[in-house]
Amino acid sequence: MDAITLMKRFTLFPMGLLVALSATAQEDERLALSRDAAAQLGQELTATLLTALGTDGPVEAIDVCSVEASPIAERLSEQAGARVGRTALRVRNPENAPDDAAREVMAAFARDLAAGAPAPPEHFETRPDGSARYMSAIVLQPLCVTCHGSEIAPELATAIAGHYPADQATGFAVGDLRGAFIVEWPAPGAQIQ
Repeated sequence: MDAITLMKRFTLFPMGLLVALSATAQEDERLALSRDAAAQLGQELTATLLTALGTDGPVEAIDVCSVEASPIAERLSEQAGARVGRTALRVRNPENAPDDAAREVMAAFARDLAAGAPAPPEHFETRPDGSARYMSAIVLQPLCVTCHGSEIAPELATAIAGHYPADQATGFAVGDLRGAFIVEWPAPGAQIQ
């Protein structure tokens, strides 16, 4: 992929919040590894939820999601050598709350999706210290409205409130931005935080 094509794939913000990508081998490698880690997290979470939904139903799937998601993300973080997780503008789990820069990226994702972006938007930035961040939009799918839509079954709403008393993650429609997968690469020589 040439540098111009690569640059078109990234959202750049004013005031120097993001550093333009240079086409170094390390950045290209981290971008590809980020895409793989985010895809793996999405696939494993989806498989875990589908199994729970099919076996036990949505109320028990909330239990599985609250217990299984963090260990999956931790294992993938260890494998990747980067922190792998999820965030959202409206979080269910407060531990997944975004920082200001992630909020800006997700606001851009939401605008892109509203404008008809053909694929889930993604973002990659390299910071002056050599650390990097990748984000890939999570777009709400039909099955997701069961727990994240506008009309949640009462027993499911009770289960959600039991696990996530400060839940903000309902009221979505299919195709909305639900959040983002995020991969945080430490600066060279630094530890994953």
